[in-house]
Amino acid sequence: MELIDGKAVAAQIKSEIAEEVRQILVSGGKRPHLAAILVGHDGGSETYVASKVRTCEELGFQSTLIRYEDNATEKELLDKVVELNNDPDIDGFIVQLPLPKHISEQKVIETIDYRKDVDGFHPVNTGRMAIGLPCFVSATPAGILELLKRYRIETAGKHCVVLGRSNIVGKPVASLLMQKSDPGNCTVTVCHSRTRNIEAYCREADIIIAALGSPGFLKGNMVREGVVVIDVGTTRIPSDKTKSGFKLSGDVDFNAVAPKCSHITPVPGGVGPMTIISLMKNTLLAGKKAIYQ
Repeated sequence: MELIDGKAVAAQIKSEIAEEVRQILVSGGKRPHLAAILVGHDGGSETYVASKVRTCEELGFQSTLIRYEDNATEKELLDKVVELNNDPDIDGFIVQLPLPKHISEQKVIETIDYRKDVDGFHPVNTGRMAIGLPCFVSATPAGILELLKRYRIETAGKHCVVLGRSNIVGKPVASLLMQKSDPGNCTVTVCHSRTRNIEAYCREADIIIAALGSPGFLKGNMVREGVVVIDVGTTRIPSDKTKSGFKLSGDVDFNAVAPKCSHITPVPGGVGPMTIISLMKNTLLAGKKAIYQ
C-alpha cells in the first residue's frame, strides 16, 4: 500500500507556481490577483479562506478578502459580484460556499463572469469541461486528477466508482475521468444515496472516489485487493484530543480499507491540499489570460 501524499504534491506544485510568478514579475508582467467573498462565519469556510489567503502570499499573488455578515442581502452580494466582474485588476474570484439560505447560490454562481470563475462552477465552465474544451476546472476534481497523474496511476480502461453526485465533486470528476485524456478513459459508475446494493459496485471497482460527506462510509468489506481509493470526505466531528475541539473525518474507514489498497489518500493531507493549489493554478491561468482572452 502506498500513501498518496497530497501535501507533498501540493508543495511541489506551489514551488512551480511561485517560480512562474517570479518570472512574470521579472519580465514586467502583472501580479496575479485573487479575490474571495466570505459571507458569515462558518468555521470550515473561515479556515478554508484563511488558507487561500496565506497561500496567495506564499506564491506572490495579490489577494483581497471581502467579508459580509450572515444578514447580507442577496442584492448586496450580487452587486459586489458585478463590481468584481468589471474590475480589471481582479484576475479571478470566488464566492465561498455555503451561503446563507436566503441567498441563491446558483444565482450568485451564474452572475460571476465565467472568465473570472476560478472555482469552475459557472455553467459555461462546467459545460466546456463536459465536452473537453479548455476551461477552469473546479479545484477538487482537478486536484484529484493531478494526484492520479503525479503518482502515475493507470486509469485507461479501469472501472472507477464515484460515490456522490454533487456539482462540486461527484459529477465533474466523473465527467473528467470519462474524457479521452490521461488521466481519463475510465469506465465510470456514479453511486449515490438512492443506489441499490452500493457495496457490489464498490467491490468491482479498480478506483473508488469517495465524495459523499458520510464519515467512514466505505468499509473494508466493500473493496477488493489492489484498489485505488481517493477519499474526498472532510466532515468535522467532535474530538477532545484536539485544540480545536474537532477532527476531520474522511468518507473511508481508513484502518480497514488501507491494507487492501495499492494507493490511498489520507484525511487530512490527501485531497485537501490539492484543492487549494488547484485554485491557485486556475488563478495563474486567469492572470495569464491562458484560457479566456
